[in-house]
Amino acid sequence: MRRVLTALLLIPVVVYVVIWAKWWVFLAVLVAACCLSYREYNQIATAYGFGAPGPLGYGVGLLLLFAEREPWTWLLLTLAALVALVVAMRAPELEKSLPRAALLLFGIVYVFGCWKCALPLRERNPHWLMYGLLVNWAGDMGAYYIGRGFGKRKLAERISPQKTWEGAIGSLAASLLIAGAYLIHFIPEAGVAPAIGLTLATNAAGQLGDLAESAFKRGAGVKDSGAILPGHGGFLDRVDSTLFALPVIYAYIRLSI
Repeated sequence: MRRVLTALLLIPVVVYVVIWAKWWVFLAVLVAACCLSYREYNQIATAYGFGAPGPLGYGVGLLLLFAEREPWTWLLLTLAALVALVVAMRAPELEKSLPRAALLLFGIVYVFGCWKCALPLRERNPHWLMYGLLVNWAGDMGAYYIGRGFGKRKLAERISPQKTWEGAIGSLAASLLIAGAYLIHFIPEAGVAPAIGLTLATNAAGQLGDLAESAFKRGAGVKDSGAILPGHGGFLDRVDSTLFALPVIYAYIRLSI
């Protein structure tokens, strides 16, 4: 029940921010989403025992988020890698320097790099970003109910024992029916066949993102990334699929449209 109530409260707010809110409101919410995601990632990374990636990730990540030209993006990531290694070298145990720096750099790309795709998607058409979110919302719903009712064959038992192949197929079907129809209706120039193919690819990426975060947590010995969302766990637990899905949609638009 808490899971449903939380979703009912949050979904209208997110829809408003993505489609109708002023640009500065959207940016403020996006920055908050980035910082919440990175905060929980930082907690998981710390549990690996190499030391916390630290606050440097917030600063570099926000610069990456708002970098407008690609050369600046590459320069920021290169400088971040070098600075992260220099900072990590100050640790008493030098054998932890490289893993700690790697965790910092990966967190910047994983969180801020993926969320960065939301900016051009909304700028091109808010419905592209709404579609990206809807693929995973519908997919999560389909996976939850189909997997709970019919799931028997384990999808990746070592990583996430509750996930099943039946749930994964239910996720694909729900995304096609709901998000695919949304895309065709609100962005008809996308075309029916491309919309189907893109939805399948985006959903698959989202499911991989979900498994990837589960692997992070299992490796760190953590059950949830946090407890900020009643019935859902942490914030990162809810957006792990989106982090993998948005780059797929952005790449499709850049390459095909």
